[in-house]
Amino acid sequence: MSACVPTRAADSTRPKRNHPPHNRPPVPPRRFRIAGADLSASIAVFLIALPLSLGIALATGAPLQSGLVAAAVGGLVAGRLGGSPLQVSGPAAGLTVVTAELIHRYGWRTTCAITVLAGIAQLGLGCLRVARTALAVSPAIVHGMLAGIGVTIAVAQVHVVLGGTPQSSVLENFRALPAQLARVHPGALSMSLLTLALLFAWPRIPGRVGHVLRTVPAALVAVAGATATASFAGLVLPKVDLPSWSSHALAGLPDGPVLGIAAAVLTTTLVCSVQSLLGAVAVDKLVSGRPDLQARVGRSRLDRELLGQGAANAVSGALGGLPVAGVAVRSSANVQAGAVSRNSTMLHGVFVVIAALLMVPVLELIPLASLAALVMAVGIQMVSLHHIRTVTRHREVLVYAVTTLGVVALGVLEGVALGVAVAVVVAMHRLARTRITHEERGGVHHIHVCGQLTFLAVPRLSRTLHLVPRGASVVVELDGSFMDHAAYESLHDWQQAHFAQGGTVELTGRTGGRIAEPSDSSHCRCRPWTPWRNHHCEPSTNPQSVSPGGRSGESGESGESGETDGPNGSHAPGDSGGSGAPGETVGSSARSRTGDHRGRADHQLARGISAFQRNTAPLVRDELARLAREGQRPSQLFLTCADSRLVTSMITSSGPGDLFVVRNVGNLVPKPGKESGDDSVAAAIEYAVDVLHVRSITVCGHSGCGAMQALLNSEPGGAQTPLKRWLRHGVPSLERMAAKEQPWAKLAGRAPADAVEQLCLTNVVQQLEHLRAHDSVTRALREGTLELHGMYFHVGEAEAYLLVDRDGDELFDHVGAAEDLRRPA
Repeated sequence: MSACVPTRAADSTRPKRNHPPHNRPPVPPRRFRIAGADLSASIAVFLIALPLSLGIALATGAPLQSGLVAAAVGGLVAGRLGGSPLQVSGPAAGLTVVTAELIHRYGWRTTCAITVLAGIAQLGLGCLRVARTALAVSPAIVHGMLAGIGVTIAVAQVHVVLGGTPQSSVLENFRALPAQLARVHPGALSMSLLTLALLFAWPRIPGRVGHVLRTVPAALVAVAGATATASFAGLVLPKVDLPSWSSHALAGLPDGPVLGIAAAVLTTTLVCSVQSLLGAVAVDKLVSGRPDLQARVGRSRLDRELLGQGAANAVSGALGGLPVAGVAVRSSANVQAGAVSRNSTMLHGVFVVIAALLMVPVLELIPLASLAALVMAVGIQMVSLHHIRTVTRHREVLVYAVTTLGVVALGVLEGVALGVAVAVVVAMHRLARTRITHEERGGVHHIHVCGQLTFLAVPRLSRTLHLVPRGASVVVELDGSFMDHAAYESLHDWQQAHFAQGGTVELTGRTGGRIAEPSDSSHCRCRPWTPWRNHHCEPSTNPQSVSPGGRSGESGESGESGETDGPNGSHAPGDSGGSGAPGETVGSSARSRTGDHRGRADHQLARGISAFQRNTAPLVRDELARLAREGQRPSQLFLTCADSRLVTSMITSSGPGDLFVVRNVGNLVPKPGKESGDDSVAAAIEYAVDVLHVRSITVCGHSGCGAMQALLNSEPGGAQTPLKRWLRHGVPSLERMAAKEQPWAKLAGRAPADAVEQLCLTNVVQQLEHLRAHDSVTRALREGTLELHGMYFHVGEAEAYLLVDRDGDELFDHVGAAEDLRRPA
């Protein structure tokens, strides 16, 4: 009966009472809190942003206040609305060339209007959710664009460093450089050299003192040192001039040809968007190195980031600021300084506003030559040797060089368009050009295919393959990353025919390693040394039988017989998963299934050994031969449960010779002693510590442990089976969990799911105590040559936890991609 049926009839004579509805308890107002890490990170970013913002404004020829306006708006608007919480936006060096050209051609007020229009365009692109499309641009084009901008910045600022004035284009700056070298201003050059010396030497101060000093940004130290030196020496140099904010120029109506304004808006939108989105992706990579921060911040939302950048550009342009984009230097400094939320980015914007209003007398002491040297260094660093090596390794140096030269000689938009055109031509050339060679060495025919194997190369491939005599041994080396269906069919058909004629064919990749042949689909294609996924490569030859309950008798991946799994992967009794034949007794059905299961298991074992001999043995034979000569030298003793779902080499990324493994039911370590000890485990511990000299011992428990479930459900008395006698070594874990004076072991981020999981955690802690009681372990711990670690592996989540001590609590914390066993339990 449903629980909602009333238990008594309604009484019409009973007076009705109208109760007022229950109001929700008032929610207390949320208090705005700023973490200490965000505050310290915001100060570090502010100290970097202040001189760079002034330097970039100087390099573009814009009013110097515009750099401060863009820095403040980037921190407050983009920081609040953007989709990358830890990315810091502001005036970027990548926009210097574009902005300088716009100011030279249209004037400052029109440039501000172009910035506003570019921001509106970014808002539209963000609403269309096309942010990830910008990431489709070849990295060689992006790096080439930034390198070209860096060259343009550096060449222009050389004139200011030498005490002169830069020209309007790169080529003119190159032509004017000899004349500028003939009339060098000694004061400007000396302050520039001092700035560069401090900028590059400050991060390289060694020792503990250097570690403390490096907390102050090098850019701030360089500019402050040059400013102090120029002031004390009384040098007469051009310095920062910040007019009154009352005379600050705001955006005006666009004044110029429509096509020119449209091209300018497109260029600004393109550069701002690509630089900001690539910066957000780079910040995600930095955050991934801090698992605690990654769980709190999450990945960047690129469409929201594009909306935030568009809003910041619209506001910055309207207030008379430079274009805004994500800045790699400030963003990396923000993450490395320990920021944990977007509050650090916004606070840095607040500090910039305070500096712009209250620190004008101090800022006007900065020599322009010092700012020019700082920006010139940034421009030089934009030509990254790492990027050049990367594009060279990927054979895209031509695209990189053409884009760089195009940006330097023609401009940003023209250079990027030229780079895109060259990238398309190179891609088509690689796709269409395939070189096929044939030679005979030692009676073996070698066919080398260099390039992508497409339908365009099929005639030449077929012609070359048919030059091979019948019955010959052939090695086909495919030195490419793509093969289309036409080429595959041609190679497959020839291979089948060559096999039928008594020949042999071996397909290899560019490294010479054997690859899977496409000819025999019945062979196992599970690649060696790749993530395993419960593969059953042999196709089922029996028709599926469906039980009355609707479950299939053959389950494919979940098992061969369709039986459900019990604890620790064992088959639950009484669940056949299929119906027997008509007239067949249950006993005969069970016997037939048992014999069939055994036959298939034997076949699966043989097939697995065959796959090892065929695929994996050639890869590990040299390493195993070395281990056979030198003996085993494992670094860890790994003591874990015998559960079949726990693959020690997989969850520890270890290989032959790395781990000395002891497995038993329940990952138990019996206490030493005649009455309760177990010689097999104690002998393994003694051998690992005293003979193999392992450096650490790890006790690893896991979720859903059948031994812990049996411990919880065990009742006193009854027959003492071998399993019950063994599980008595886990009774102390049960008593530890029941004791009220001892705190329970905890999992980071959540409570244990049930009593079984709590006992699994407690058992790891208890077995570590048993481990410390062994003489060899006690001695090694006292000498400081051994560490003990507790580990918990959640099978269903494929998540590993390490035991750490936090304020006296036994906590199993997450293990991230960059973590290791740093702290013993």
